[in-house]
Amino acid sequence: MDLHLTGKVVVVTGGGSGIGAGITEVLAEEGARPVVIARRPPDADWLARHGADFVQAELSDDEACRAAIDAVRQRHGTVHALVNNAGANDGVGLTAGPQAFRASLDQNLVHYYTMVQLLADDLRAARGAVVNITSKTAVTGQGGTSAYVAAKAAQLGLTREWAVEFLDDGVRVNAIVVAEVMTPLYSRWLDTLPDPDEALRRITARIPLGRRMTTAREIADICAFLLSDRASHITGQWLFPDGGYTHLDRAIGREEG
Repeated sequence: MDLHLTGKVVVVTGGGSGIGAGITEVLAEEGARPVVIARRPPDADWLARHGADFVQAELSDDEACRAAIDAVRQRHGTVHALVNNAGANDGVGLTAGPQAFRASLDQNLVHYYTMVQLLADDLRAARGAVVNITSKTAVTGQGGTSAYVAAKAAQLGLTREWAVEFLDDGVRVNAIVVAEVMTPLYSRWLDTLPDPDEALRRITARIPLGRRMTTAREIADICAFLLSDRASHITGQWLFPDGGYTHLDRAIGREEG
């Protein structure tokens, strides 16, 4: 299926690693012109192989975000679409205190707003799209991670809010709610556990469809579709490509012991 993304400029925050890298790669395959905005530069050969550009920025810094978007426009012109993806579960829980909580929101939430605010005119001109990458913790909770969960829940609310705000402009806004996806960050977290292999076995056993992790490619394919005009009547939606992890009974298919 031709997604009609050829030549369209798409900004992907945190687009050089993990799920973001998968999104960048799929967009490049579809002929888009992905621009990665992140704190650290990806491998230069990887960027060249996928025809992607890179602009370095600390996304928690408003002026750095502004400078990054100015640089994207100077190099590529009008931006067609935005993927808000950058962030990490930093484990800021109830014991961390308000200062750490606010700092975590800057790292995980505020730049989602900042990027949309800076690109609003571009999105309107292009009748483009926004995809917010968020987390199932927004609807399930996790424990010990108040700030991250607050950020992810707010991203879901903002998805609906921006979908309404952009209705008359033809700009669509949707969210992808990520559950269990094997990324380098996830792998590093597993390695902190006493028995990583057993932990992974327990996690995958609780994923109803296929008893396996979702892949970054599966997230990226849905993201590319949502950014395309093939999804022309989808807005304000939260999509859960998680093998049923969030909404299906995780005991499905198990024998009663």
